[in-house]
Amino acid sequence: MILSDRYQKIVTAFSSLPPIMVVGDVGLDKYIFGQVKRISPEAPVPVLEVKREWETLGMAANISFNLQALNINSILCGVTGQDERAERIKKILAEYGMASDGIVQHQGRETICKERVVTKTQQICRIDYETVSTLDDSITADFLRQVEKLGKKSHAIIIEDYGKGTLTKKVLQQLIAKNREAKKLICVDPGRHTPPDYYQGASLLKPNFDEAMQMVHYFGYKDCPLEEMAAILLDKLSLDMVLITLGGDGMAMLDQVDGKLKLIPTAATEVYDVSGAGDTAIAVITSSLLAGASLEEAAWIGNCASGVVIGKKGTATVTRDELDSFYQRLQETLGK
Repeated sequence: MILSDRYQKIVTAFSSLPPIMVVGDVGLDKYIFGQVKRISPEAPVPVLEVKREWETLGMAANISFNLQALNINSILCGVTGQDERAERIKKILAEYGMASDGIVQHQGRETICKERVVTKTQQICRIDYETVSTLDDSITADFLRQVEKLGKKSHAIIIEDYGKGTLTKKVLQQLIAKNREAKKLICVDPGRHTPPDYYQGASLLKPNFDEAMQMVHYFGYKDCPLEEMAAILLDKLSLDMVLITLGGDGMAMLDQVDGKLKLIPTAATEVYDVSGAGDTAIAVITSSLLAGASLEEAAWIGNCASGVVIGKKGTATVTRDELDSFYQRLQETLGK
């Protein structure tokens, strides 16, 4: 467990960090909440009596939202359509004092929206509106120019790949190469279907277990223990650090400095909704590393932040007070 004085030093530094650039697939999350009291006479499906609806920032935009909740400035860059959903994303950003000038709009795309139908106890279904085709050359050029223009003040970049077409091979390789040359921290939350060598040269890669195994298979290896899996990714992708999330089993991590696999247990005490937990984790881990944390310390803090948000309904964020309270409870629990 991260020691109290180190935890305090790292999270206190959050508010004075330089802006973190967030690049990736941007979307809108919508929730339709209600109560089910009967089954439809038309088909064997539940009838939802709608009580409330709300919208929030989704995908890479949710990372910026998480950073903002912790008083960390961010620069959000992504591509949307020129439609009503894109305007709602910009409106939400403005409501929270967040800039939208990194959003490039393209008439030929549909702004991604994930619409979830939920009750107090479960998610009934999810409805996705999306464009998954890759960006054309002209939009790619516009997007990269905007990223380069806005990223000059940042010291770190989070690349959030949902595989919806924004992060092409050209975009990823140029982002990583330019930021590596500038000696910036580059943290990647990878896409499930993106060839792993597109992430060559990143500082940190944060796959889940299944994604990590797919990457190992891509490089011609068979199933192998966690330590070997992490070492393969570290070597083949020229990474500084790799962190593999293990769901209820916690996190495994390996870096070039220590060279030994480390495991930490999950910090979650109550699981209500895992939506967006990965976004929260990468946001807080990157911020912690930028604030001077070791990989293990950053993982513990990110673990605590994820523990907060999965106890909430829907895509959520964590505040500094919530993070401190969760850390204190976890420290007391592990101390017994």
